[in-house]
Amino acid sequence: MKEIQIGQRKIGPKYPPFVIAEVGINHEGELEKAIQMVDAASAAGADCVKFQCHITEKEMIPTDMKPGKISEERLWDIIKRCELTEDEEKHVKKYCEEKEIIYLCTPFSREAADRLQSLNIPAFKIGSGECNNIPLLKHIAKMSKPIILSTGMNDIESIRRSVDAIQQFDCPLMLMHCTSMYPTPYDKVRLGAINELQNAFNLPVGLSDHSIGIYTSLGAVALGACAVEKHFTISRQWPGPDVPISIEPSELEELVKGSKAIFSALGGHKTILPEEKPVIDFAYASVVTIAPIKSGETFTLENTWVKRPGTGPILARYLDKVLGKRTTIDLEKDHQVKPNDIEN
Repeated sequence: MKEIQIGQRKIGPKYPPFVIAEVGINHEGELEKAIQMVDAASAAGADCVKFQCHITEKEMIPTDMKPGKISEERLWDIIKRCELTEDEEKHVKKYCEEKEIIYLCTPFSREAADRLQSLNIPAFKIGSGECNNIPLLKHIAKMSKPIILSTGMNDIESIRRSVDAIQQFDCPLMLMHCTSMYPTPYDKVRLGAINELQNAFNLPVGLSDHSIGIYTSLGAVALGACAVEKHFTISRQWPGPDVPISIEPSELEELVKGSKAIFSALGGHKTILPEEKPVIDFAYASVVTIAPIKSGETFTLENTWVKRPGTGPILARYLDKVLGKRTTIDLEKDHQVKPNDIEN
């Protein structure tokens, strides 16, 4: 499977999962809140903090449409209120660099993509809504930067069209499985799609997770996800349409720790490790006498059984080879039976 690199961070099956704290528009257009979230994401150990670049007039026509069950407010009003200016986005990116956390941002228009290119971002994160927006995908792919593509609301066939469009320009690419429901019920997350996407495209695949908590993200890591993305906020008491499905700093920190722990536990084969030998010595059982036995008597279940530790020369699994044989010498109770105690 291929891997990609964003800044100095390599992403793929050989590396710990790339953890993305998705601020999105949870800053509500307030630069100070955006900076606070960078601080919190950095302190929690996230690899990346991601924002959204909205230039409302360039990404949609005027509309009274509401974003489904997410909010009763008009979508236009939400997006307009949550815009950051180009100077503010530049400030946030520079601050991320000072905090040594990767800055990413999702464009929702050609103009937003051009703005981010002028900021020299290290990669583009494309949201699910633009997954099948072939004109925008081609426009971004021409910039020859790594692309992370979310795939909510798309199937393998439509994703393949998007992958083909991007790979015309030889862009490093990672896919993110996603279910575009807010929140996503656990039975709609469909973690099996991670392996399906890996097999279909031979690309690194992550999970952009809209379910409550971090359970499904950790499950995704166990299934080989190379990245996990969760909406992030300082507090779910803050206003904002994405805040109710967002995780807080303590949860993000637990996600970072948990994903690394699970990654470390992956792979391997069922063998006996050298490090298990000290435990074997006290946990295994050996063949022992459970009553005194006179020389020439027969080993039976009444006078012979198995007990710990496993330091005796005849382990428990060989009991049947001892039973029915005669002793060569007198044996005391709780004696670990040795081969020369047994008549041939």
